[in-house]
Amino acid sequence: MTTTAPPLAPPDAAMLRLGRFTYRRRRSVLVTALLLLIAAGLVGSGTMNALVLSRYEAPGSESIVAGDELEERFDVGSANFLLLVTAADGNVDSAASAEAGAALAAELAALDDVGRVDAYWDTASPALRSEDGSQALITAHVPGDVTTVREDVLPGLKDTFTRDDGALSVAVGGSDELFREVAQIAREDFLLAEAIVIPGLLILLIVLYRRPVAALLTVGTGLFALAVSLAALRFVAAATEVSTFAANLVLVMSMGLAVDYCLFIVNRYREESALHERAEAVARTVASAGRTVVFSAVTAAASLSVLLLMPFPFLRSFGYAGIIVPAAAVLGAVVVLPAALAVWGHRVERRRPVRPVEQGGWFRLATAVMRRPVLWGTAALLLVLTLASPLTGVRFGVPDERSLPEDAASRIVTDQITTGFAAEETDAMQVLVDGADDAGLAAYAAELSMVDGIAQVDSAAGRFADGQSVAPGDPERFARDGEGTWLSAVPTVDAMRGDPYGLVEDVRAVEAPFDVAVTGYPADLADFRDALLDRLPLVIGLIVLITFVILFLMTGSVIAPVKATILNGLSMSAMFGALVWVFQDGNLSGLIGFTPQGSFELSVPILMFCVAYGLSMDYEIFMLARIKEEYDRTGDRLGSIAVGLQRSAPLVTAAALVLALTFAVYATGDVVLLQMLGLGMALAVVVDATVIRGILLPSLMRLTGRVNWWAPAPLRRLHERIGLREH
Repeated sequence: MTTTAPPLAPPDAAMLRLGRFTYRRRRSVLVTALLLLIAAGLVGSGTMNALVLSRYEAPGSESIVAGDELEERFDVGSANFLLLVTAADGNVDSAASAEAGAALAAELAALDDVGRVDAYWDTASPALRSEDGSQALITAHVPGDVTTVREDVLPGLKDTFTRDDGALSVAVGGSDELFREVAQIAREDFLLAEAIVIPGLLILLIVLYRRPVAALLTVGTGLFALAVSLAALRFVAAATEVSTFAANLVLVMSMGLAVDYCLFIVNRYREESALHERAEAVARTVASAGRTVVFSAVTAAASLSVLLLMPFPFLRSFGYAGIIVPAAAVLGAVVVLPAALAVWGHRVERRRPVRPVEQGGWFRLATAVMRRPVLWGTAALLLVLTLASPLTGVRFGVPDERSLPEDAASRIVTDQITTGFAAEETDAMQVLVDGADDAGLAAYAAELSMVDGIAQVDSAAGRFADGQSVAPGDPERFARDGEGTWLSAVPTVDAMRGDPYGLVEDVRAVEAPFDVAVTGYPADLADFRDALLDRLPLVIGLIVLITFVILFLMTGSVIAPVKATILNGLSMSAMFGALVWVFQDGNLSGLIGFTPQGSFELSVPILMFCVAYGLSMDYEIFMLARIKEEYDRTGDRLGSIAVGLQRSAPLVTAAALVLALTFAVYATGDVVLLQMLGLGMALAVVVDATVIRGILLPSLMRLTGRVNWWAPAPLRRLHERIGLREH
């Protein structure tokens, strides 16, 4: 066999032994993989039922501690369920409407699964009556863990109370019902994505490989990684709380990463098979590209594992998935796929010889970029900064009904409340009070009612609005526990749509001559955000540090990790800038199909940063590995960049295209959070693999010249002892 490719450097001994083992035991490896796939499929089929739902809560925060105490002492909690009642005669105060409404509230309160119930006809609260008088609310607290409430209790309540009995028309809503519908639609999107991604990937891979067997082996490896990941996630879910949304990440990342890794393994095998017999080609492929794949997987896992430091089960769930998926993908790509190549490698090899490197498009592009690095680099940088520019106007807010499509039942209910009611009773903040007498309680409630954004304050001392008493107190509802009691601060609709975090801060800033603690949905969200922001510097710092160390161990340079960090930062900025332009500002909302909220919920960008940073570093590793290999072989600091880019960039671009497809499927879904994840990640990997790595990387390496592989002498000696090399 002949080829125009240069001789490859001797591969790493340990990985070479693994490659030779997979060749010798190829049939045993494949049979074992098949049995594991079947077992994982059986175990993984029950994973979705083992996962749980989550609320936006920060364990140990003021809102959670006060909420638990409030429920224990007074059997009171946030109103997470409601009935929107529309009077047939257009007047909820008519005798017929009042009689039917009171009966409806009594029916709801009689159920064992329902806690405290408050109805307009019992409390006469203005917050429970629409401004035109045609609608009223019955609110309830449904106690229990979030999964039990949303999966077991709410479906039955919805079926029972969605009705039109002549006098009243009743629709079901509330925060837990809204997020239950979000989870339900997300699961449907999961199944739809699975049905679209797999055949789509197969077609794309046949086009890329031009060999159907190579495409089938790659998709098969992806399915293997998916099944193993889901099965492993089920075992994790048996030991700790794992969110249902982790399954969505498992689907998109397991298929995407496994296919990415397989692209590099297959391409390297094709190079090696042109120089060696199949046994040696398989072994050397595992020793070279397999080592790079392991680096890549460690980087991806490390980037997502930092989410385990977050004090929230929701985000920790993505950390579990982020460790499991790369491990499963590596097992498939570095062990199972080489065994398959040992059997069917002749059906994977190229039919035609590879063109000389110098004739490649990426070689010519890299050469052109390095001739005028300032010009090319400036143009690429301006493009990236243009994409990133909307990021300067980013705003963070709370998730609401606009996360759902307009025809979703719970969104319709919430939209009617938002437009028809002046206050948000279901978003009321409960204030736990200890040591207050009647006069002190009245004075505090009056002052609290003057906070901008508070419509009314209800307490045992009376109902207050704008600092004035407007109704007598309700001692039965706000019963005392010794010297303890509680009160309810009801926000306006405008305040919840504007700055709910600032509202919580203002409420907590009201001084009281006794002990108070604020809980309720707005306080939960505020404490959740504050806890996120507290951990954010640690998370970002650890991601940068871990990836810096991995790149240093691979390259022996301290300059390469610095440049990679800068380029990754640019890539992240472009992604978030585009998301602000689309999802916050509403551009393309008609095309994609969503309602812009004018802000972001903070946890989603944090998740996207961890995922995107790890994937961006993946591409950096693949490219630098080939560039460094060529540099070590030839000592040509400029030629190695062009040759390394030609050998890696086509694959990186193909891998980015594949990964972008798997993420982009979610942009066609109906849940805005998943649309953001899909579109944002697809854009990030495409921009990173083309503009960032194809233009900015070679231009920056050309400008840094001789210092590309520099490190201080002590670090050089350290790298010589413990460095990770592909050859």
